[in-house]
Amino acid sequence: MDRDGLSDDSPASLLFPEFATLYDLIASEVYCLTEEQLDYESQQWDWSRWGIRRQLCHMAWVPVGWLTVNWGDTLFPDGSVRPEHFKTRTESSLPKPVIMKELRASIGLVQNVLTERSVGFLRDRTYTLRWDPDWNDSMDWNLMLKAHATGLSPTDDPRVSIMTLEATIRHLYFEEITHLYNIQRIKRAQGLTPVIDLPRVGYWAVDGWDVSEPA
Repeated sequence: MDRDGLSDDSPASLLFPEFATLYDLIASEVYCLTEEQLDYESQQWDWSRWGIRRQLCHMAWVPVGWLTVNWGDTLFPDGSVRPEHFKTRTESSLPKPVIMKELRASIGLVQNVLTERSVGFLRDRTYTLRWDPDWNDSMDWNLMLKAHATGLSPTDDPRVSIMTLEATIRHLYFEEITHLYNIQRIKRAQGLTPVIDLPRVGYWAVDGWDVSEPA
């Protein structure tokens, strides 16, 4: 048994039960928003430069990108799941029903990986993560490291870390929750009231994250 009381042979889904309710959490927050509300953007805050629609597109793409591009050879060596099987990209302006369908499929992909793999598999496989400000200039590298108690190990190069598959799955959840936090702030900036009680986990909960709110 390890620190979680789970053996290496335990199904990986036991590590991340929160993925079972993640889609419903997100869907509840964006239910019944108008097209105007989905596309509202503002240059007043860094977090409001992407509107809700774009946030959702990114949330649908992040698990796909990480699991099929960064981890594709490990998880899908037969090519059965590929990035082109999914439609969303950060820049996408797809209709909301299409985005939500993609988001459900993306979260489902994570759940399938967790169901089919063991705890030991997630902790034994590693990926060399190279920090590239061109693809994520808003994420503070040190804050990301602080958010992960395990599975993300720095190297002699300050822009390179070794990341386990377990930490990758955790990163995906942290990303979803942090973007959901942004969605709630964008709603508040429009005078709308958030619906859900957001779990205080992920990058937005790390001391030093920008938690500014609309005045």
